[in-house]
Amino acid sequence: MKKNILFLCTGNSCRSQMAEGWGNFLKGNEYNFYSAGTKKHGLNSRAIQVMDEVGVDISNHQSNTTDELPDLTMDYVFTVCSDAHENCPYFPGGKIIHTGFEDPPRLTSELNNEEEILKVYRRVRDEIKQMVETIEEKLESL
Repeated sequence: MKKNILFLCTGNSCRSQMAEGWGNFLKGNEYNFYSAGTKKHGLNSRAIQVMDEVGVDISNHQSNTTDELPDLTMDYVFTVCSDAHENCPYFPGGKIIHTGFEDPPRLTSELNNEEEILKVYRRVRDEIKQMVETIEEKLESL
């Protein structure tokens, strides 16, 4: 039976969505992946764009809170931002793993050049991909 992995972030709009997309794309036959937020901010259009650039379609994802998750046990909960790690809800039986990533919307809030903005999103996207590719190392270290 496949283990359930949740990627948790504050708004479930960008980092956790990218992580769920990478999880399903790279390791969906090994694990069940979900994402949620402590709040709901809506799906980030630039996250959709940069994931689409590498062939991962997250355009049909929904921005969810933890209350909207399916009624099942999460075996592992990866917090992908510090705020979610500090405010992580209780998941019975779930092991919490913090793997924080910088927040592209926050990092680019002062930028006006779209290519510079997308460069930040791409960097974080690639960092998240690397984490998902090596997810077993994190799980084995528990």
